[in-house]
Amino acid sequence: MSERQSTSILNFGVDRYVLRACRRHAAETVALCAPEPWDFSPTVPPDGVRLLRADDIGNAESVLGALHRAGLGDHRFTAVHCGDEFHLVTAGLLADHLRAPGIDPAMALRFRDKALQKARIRAAGISTAETVVLDDIHDVRHLAELPFAPAVLKPLSFGGTGYTTVVSDRAGLEALSRDYRAQQLDRRTFLLEEYMEGEEWIADGVVFDGELLFFALGAYGEPCLDALREQRPLWVRAMDPDDEPWAYELSAPVVRRSLEALGMTDGVFHMELFHDPATGNVSFGECAARRGGGLTQEQVQHKFNVDLAECGLLCALGRRPELEVKVRPGAVGHTHLLGRPGTLLGYPSVAEMEALPGVEYARYEHPFGSPLPESVSFHGQSLGQLLLSADDPEELARRVTEFRQYVDDRLVVAAPRMTFREHREWHESHWPEHARLGGGVYEPPAL
Repeated sequence: MSERQSTSILNFGVDRYVLRACRRHAAETVALCAPEPWDFSPTVPPDGVRLLRADDIGNAESVLGALHRAGLGDHRFTAVHCGDEFHLVTAGLLADHLRAPGIDPAMALRFRDKALQKARIRAAGISTAETVVLDDIHDVRHLAELPFAPAVLKPLSFGGTGYTTVVSDRAGLEALSRDYRAQQLDRRTFLLEEYMEGEEWIADGVVFDGELLFFALGAYGEPCLDALREQRPLWVRAMDPDDEPWAYELSAPVVRRSLEALGMTDGVFHMELFHDPATGNVSFGECAARRGGGLTQEQVQHKFNVDLAECGLLCALGRRPELEVKVRPGAVGHTHLLGRPGTLLGYPSVAEMEALPGVEYARYEHPFGSPLPESVSFHGQSLGQLLLSADDPEELARRVTEFRQYVDDRLVVAAPRMTFREHREWHESHWPEHARLGGGVYEPPAL
């Protein structure tokens, strides 16, 4: 019997690339699906994958209940895999309970809890920000003054730069505390950390049996905090190891030492770094035990011929990924697309976008009729994303701007909270061929 024929996987989530890899390497896969991705209508292989609905796949009780109701409470899975940021610890605990290989829960916690993570990194002698934990962001009266100024305020564990901002003084912290309390924000434990200067880089890679098999560097087009504060879409470009070998040489020791300090021996990772051009120093920012968000999967596969989702699954199965790294020449990057507040009624099709020169891949996250928010709270609340290529980084940056504008010029969004008169006038200005919404006065024909 082949390895595939005897393999049974419990997968947390319904990521399309992970499920594609499951179909390649396992005879059967049980994929846990929460309500939100179910309503979004996940892309699932037609056979070999069984969806198992659970109200909250980050909750052990919810997952165990779903497994037992499906008659799988005592099923012996070959491995438990999780490529989702928010469910790593639960996946590790469930793997222990099911006596199946999976991520160690304590190690998973180090990739979720930013205070524990930074403490391990500092203890290993790696440059990173100092931190202070705020047990309750709703009440910061005990803090006499900021330990660092300016400081970055962020949730202890979240993603996409969500609820992350810079505070310059105690008054600013108190104002945010009042705001979050008024919102009844359910995330209460926050982190204050030292503001780090420098260029923001990212490293996405694969480690197996303690060996760093591969990593790809990328650079943000602008700081993540600036983009979120100014409500601009985030974009990132891949850094070419042939054109920028110095960046890889500077980063490799920090990447290796950080993974060792956090205890990762097998899996894929997404690490954020700060590069100080004046000193050449590279500091640790954060690290997640999963691949990067946005179109990181597509970007790394396009530029380096590496399927990070498949690598993560193989590591979970205890199989060493056999990589055939090929560096595609030229520049490649991906950008988010932001809509406008209101009801989404139209945008250029994926086929139209992918027919444009330099557009390698396009994806929208919202169908027509979706409400678009007044503002985004974290990167990822985007209308869609584009993977772009160009001859060099300068041309890539121009294309990012041009194609964002191309989409924006063709968006059709009905503004929120219009009166009926305003909505009717807006409709008639956009679709004059349907201007007679109400019709005129009916006059019957003569008898």
